[in-house]
Amino acid sequence: MSVATPPKGTGPLQKREARLAWSLLLPTITIVSLVVILPLLSIFWISFKPISLADLRPPAPILRESLRGSGDDMRIEYRLRNSSQDVEITDVTIRDIFPDSLVVTGALPAGCALSGAALNCDLGTLEPGYNQRLRIPVALAEGFDEDNAEEAAEGSEPRVTGSGDSILTNSEFTLSNFQRVFDGDEFWSVMWATVFYTVFGTVGALVMGLFAALLLNKSFRGQGILRGLYLFPYVAPVIAVAFTWVNLFDPFSGSANALLLQMGVTSEAINFFGQRPLALIMVTVFEIWRYFPLSFLFILARMQSIDSDMYEAADMDGASPFQKFWYLSLPMLLGILSVLFLLRFIWTFNKFDDIFLLTGGNAGTRTLTVNVYEQAFAISNIGAGAAVAVVIFGCLLLFSFFFFRFISREEGL
Repeated sequence: MSVATPPKGTGPLQKREARLAWSLLLPTITIVSLVVILPLLSIFWISFKPISLADLRPPAPILRESLRGSGDDMRIEYRLRNSSQDVEITDVTIRDIFPDSLVVTGALPAGCALSGAALNCDLGTLEPGYNQRLRIPVALAEGFDEDNAEEAAEGSEPRVTGSGDSILTNSEFTLSNFQRVFDGDEFWSVMWATVFYTVFGTVGALVMGLFAALLLNKSFRGQGILRGLYLFPYVAPVIAVAFTWVNLFDPFSGSANALLLQMGVTSEAINFFGQRPLALIMVTVFEIWRYFPLSFLFILARMQSIDSDMYEAADMDGASPFQKFWYLSLPMLLGILSVLFLLRFIWTFNKFDDIFLLTGGNAGTRTLTVNVYEQAFAISNIGAGAAVAVVIFGCLLLFSFFFFRFISREEGL
């Protein structure tokens, strides 16, 4: 008689281990959710809101208190204004305590009442753009001078309350941000620049990294120094190398133009970063030059882990260097090349600082990330900038889906 055993992974011990594992992972999952998911959801939320840079601060009443005049014409002024030009603020109240050095001598503004030294004002609703002064006549109490009275009056902080409809949290949504992004030919020119910059920048960095790894995959004197020099473009501060490139290719004082003119290659100076389509080609070349060392490091590490017996056998069979590379090295490198392509594609697609420092997005180099900056900050349209960010996220999500859908399992992914 056989005893039935529970399926693997469904016993009491396995369930306790699973609960323990989830409890240990819960802090990490929570942190990832707070750091990644919540900002992502906020970007999606803002992309459907008609919001500008000024709307990031919710509407609120702003109050300033000051003591004006002297002698019989002394008064306390409350300058009250609505911070929004479009939204009204309701249930506005002012609460303040008068100092002992001042005595109220005249009528209070409408809606205000004085109880002892406590001032209470219920002002109701402030219309959009409201900006008024509330004046309360006062006089000095016996035994006090004006300097002490001014310091006491302006030293007390009045409390002002009120609520306004914030466009960030209300139920008003719109598709105008996405209509603005996809309207006209501008989007397609920006998309073309982004795709060109990303694809050629990624492939170029991989190819240069591969060639550099092939050159340095041998032992020779000074190998460590040369490898260190190869890493310079990647480890150098981006603002320093970008400034160097801009000066090097300057049409008036750049060394590159001076050399080309002296060699007779060109009859006039070339504006490398100021004319189409050369500017886009130059920022792509800069991307390749700056980030090929990362590919070089990973590819070289993978090449040095390949068993040398295969190459010795290929030498005995009379294989040429190209055949050894094509049939031995390249198949072993496909896995790391695939990972590098995925990472470099995503990073290059999101790249902003390089292009902004070199051209500012001018001369046909305006990519989607530069467009986010221009929409959100240059013209203060936060909603449109968020919409472009959502488009970037969608493009990368679509790319990742196709990448993992068609990548071979044999490549290690």
